[in-house]
Amino acid sequence: MRRILLALLTALHATFALAQEQASDQIAPEAATPVGSSALSDAGISAALKAKADGKPVTAKEWMVVAANPLAVRAGADVLAKGGTAADAMVAVQTVLGLVEPQSSGLGGGAFLVWYDATTGDITTLDGRETAPLEATPKLFLDDTGEPLQFFDAVVGGRSVGTPGTPMLMEEAHRRWGRANWAGLFDDAIALAENGFEVSPRMAASIAGDAERLSRYGNARDYFLPGGEPLAEGTKLANPAYADTLRQIAEGGAKAFYEGPIAADIVRTVREAEGNPGVLSLADFSNYEIKARPPVCVTYRAHDVCGMGPPSSGGLTVGQILKLVEPFDLSGVGAESEESWRLIGDASRLAFADRERYMADADFVPVPVKGLVDDAYMAARAKLLETDKALETVEAGMPAFDHALNWADGQAIELPSPSHISIVDRYGNALSMTTTIENGFGSRLMVRGFLLNNELTDFSFRTHVDGVPVANRVEPGKRPRSSMAPTIVLKDGKPEFVVGSPGGSQIIGYVAQAIINRIDWGMDPQQAVSAPHLVNRFGPFDVEAGTPAEQLRAPLEALGYEVRIGDINSGLHAIAITPDGLQGGADPRREGIALGE
Repeated sequence: MRRILLALLTALHATFALAQEQASDQIAPEAATPVGSSALSDAGISAALKAKADGKPVTAKEWMVVAANPLAVRAGADVLAKGGTAADAMVAVQTVLGLVEPQSSGLGGGAFLVWYDATTGDITTLDGRETAPLEATPKLFLDDTGEPLQFFDAVVGGRSVGTPGTPMLMEEAHRRWGRANWAGLFDDAIALAENGFEVSPRMAASIAGDAERLSRYGNARDYFLPGGEPLAEGTKLANPAYADTLRQIAEGGAKAFYEGPIAADIVRTVREAEGNPGVLSLADFSNYEIKARPPVCVTYRAHDVCGMGPPSSGGLTVGQILKLVEPFDLSGVGAESEESWRLIGDASRLAFADRERYMADADFVPVPVKGLVDDAYMAARAKLLETDKALETVEAGMPAFDHALNWADGQAIELPSPSHISIVDRYGNALSMTTTIENGFGSRLMVRGFLLNNELTDFSFRTHVDGVPVANRVEPGKRPRSSMAPTIVLKDGKPEFVVGSPGGSQIIGYVAQAIINRIDWGMDPQQAVSAPHLVNRFGPFDVEAGTPAEQLRAPLEALGYEVRIGDINSGLHAIAITPDGLQGGADPRREGIALGE
């Protein structure tokens, strides 16, 4: 741990002086609010790293940002310190993450954003999910015999690439809620891309673990495996192609990405991917749009828990888990009792059964959003938990539909590779955004310094089961179902907890557990994100290795569960808004930190 912390601090120190010299026009003059920058000092960053290592939250009064890499957090903190909003800071954070954590997110991917507006008190959710190409057919992920392709046979290459949404989402969030000069928000990422940054331990390990797939296409191979060898931790790495792409977006806005040479290069790369070409076209870029969706909010123990609705399953499934356990006294039973985890685990299984059958892009299939979290429906489902053993069988329920349809259960694989950003600004606005290119390194296709997503493999490869259609099947222009669950928890209409995580379909369990950790068990944000994980989606209990949770193996097995001990790779980032100020926590399983002032 000490070696990792020192490596991160060295990288931060190398870029800090450069950051202080960057242009002062990041914030428009009328919006500037000069403040001190102690949080940005070497001592402030070192203190944040130490707080995480010690299991203590970072505290602040004015603003806070938590994200997956210290360099990205510093970029966002610099914007907030100069008076920028959470939306402004997100742009700076995301552009740096795309450089220093390219395996997880970037310009070639998509994101979901939840926003609390301090002026209006409104919650807004923005859908920046990728879309299936207009030329996509139901056979996209089927072989010549009509059987589903093996996962990585579908992933690597152009077949899996959807129209990216992240660049337009950044611009839309800035248009709605930004105060800063747009172009200035790219300065830190451009400087790091041109002058180089040190490859982090996590990035190096990810490259080494995926070297064979990264070697299949030239641009990615040359960047991540120079001379045929994976980049080593601590290597100084520059990405001038990425800097040039960022400059074009800084100068021309998202239009520079969705029109002209950048879009043309993406389409060409996808359609000419040797061995596994895709069908993305310039028409897909012309048609792409960010969609403001209705938030999904449920009440839980006098709190309002608000998240992302379809095409994400995150808000609904997290909401269902919470509503299912609400009748039970988790606080009294305690975090170390197998009884608590029986309730949480089987609540998750019930929610996932509904998720597999009903949740998909609501623009293409009717999703019973209201019915799935209806109080009466949830109360009836919760009665199934009134037992002292694991549920033997779990099936999807029958929520009330606005109009009835019959769906088959889907089959979609989601792997744990996104990233999450939580921000609260000095104006009281709060942002929770989960961002991804899906699998680590996405499609392994690299264009102009960034990787392209493999988001289309979040669709069910099978389109029908026994003649019954699957809700999350591939259709032209459709957005694949996601598990991303950016969440803002409110009390009396004010934000109290901002949280989210990467982790594939396990995201849902991570976020639900973090909320329970906070509300039921009184944990501070660092405790809530550091606590051991126990996740149950489809029956077996996944229990985090090397943690006190292992002690629950025998008790859970006695209740009837199959228990699997293994590594669980969350990336929870949380901010609590308390009467005494802000508290931030960054998941110790990844490299992120919280910074605030």
